[in-house]
Amino acid sequence: MNYPHPLIAREGWPFLVIAVAAAALLTAYSIVWSIPLWIIALFVLQFFRDPPREVPGDAKTVVSPADGRIVAVEKARDPYLDRETVKVSVFMNVFNVHSNRAPVDGQVKQVFYSSGSFVNAALDKASTENERNALWIRADAGAEVTCVQVAGLIARRILCYVKAGDTLQRGQRYGFIRFGSRVDVYLPPNARIKVALGDKVYAASTVLAGLE
Repeated sequence: MNYPHPLIAREGWPFLVIAVAAAALLTAYSIVWSIPLWIIALFVLQFFRDPPREVPGDAKTVVSPADGRIVAVEKARDPYLDRETVKVSVFMNVFNVHSNRAPVDGQVKQVFYSSGSFVNAALDKASTENERNALWIRADAGAEVTCVQVAGLIARRILCYVKAGDTLQRGQRYGFIRFGSRVDVYLPPNARIKVALGDKVYAASTVLAGLE
């Protein structure tokens, strides 16, 4: 799960090798005809980039689990722990980094997987209708946090590398979603929210909230 940051996520290595090999092969026959394949290779390269990040704060800090844009900051009922919360949602488009990071220091108490559809992840109904994978994390600060990977319109693979009983450090890489998606974070009602609708956020380095 923890590995030296290679700048390109391991999930993308097979796609990048295939894209570059195809482009190089066609280049040997025609540079002009190979240009579209090199563009595809560049897209694959940027999609699977996985830069290292500096993680701010302490045990009470909640960091963003994903790169993207804030599309929801609202009171909501956590469908996994059946409690009142504040939900903060991050929408990732195909140009964002898609590595998912732990929002808090804590222990994974349970993992919930739900199959579903693939509606636009920018829509709020994606939180309950799309394929999703949720982590219930008991934060070291004492709070219960639910972090949910949600598949998007063209996302077809949610990857999660942790299980119940695993310990996470905030900012630690724990999963990946391929090709456009969203991550929802359900926080206690008294969490001090630090972001607003429309804000751009970065996984592991942007502070979403503070825990009491």
